[in-house]
Amino acid sequence: MKALLRGLVPLLSGLVFAVGLSLGGMTQPSKVVGFLDFAGDWDPSLLAVMFGAVAVYMPLQRLIVKRPFPVLETSFSIPTRRDLDARLLTGAAIFGVGWGLAGFCPGPGLASLGAASGTAFVFVVAMLAGMSVKHALDAAQSARKQALEALAAREPDPTV
Repeated sequence: MKALLRGLVPLLSGLVFAVGLSLGGMTQPSKVVGFLDFAGDWDPSLLAVMFGAVAVYMPLQRLIVKRPFPVLETSFSIPTRRDLDARLLTGAAIFGVGWGLAGFCPGPGLASLGAASGTAFVFVVAMLAGMSVKHALDAAQSARKQALEALAAREPDPTV
């Protein structure tokens, strides 16, 4: 039963999230671009979506983490890093540029697939391609680091 719930709870959570994004207007790129256009005809209505989400999340999160462990897992997975490094800031900037250009971020982009949006489909394919490129770059960087560490660990050949 627990295995079934482990699959069902994320599915239902995702559906609730998608409905909330749709009802709140987050799946409308023109509304998102209007919200991000601070210098032009700014539309602050998406602030209500953000404040509504925070108002629900904050008290519930505080109650949930007081439990000894989650209902369906053995432990909580809470990030411990709090530093702002170059990688995080670069990722945030790229995310912001993509969000501003497309009018979608990952959640609303995926939710918009349910409405058979061609624009959302193109966005999600491009997002997955970008994630694949990032994964390939990480793998190449890791392989390079391992090769350099292996070279550094080798003893020099005294005959050379």
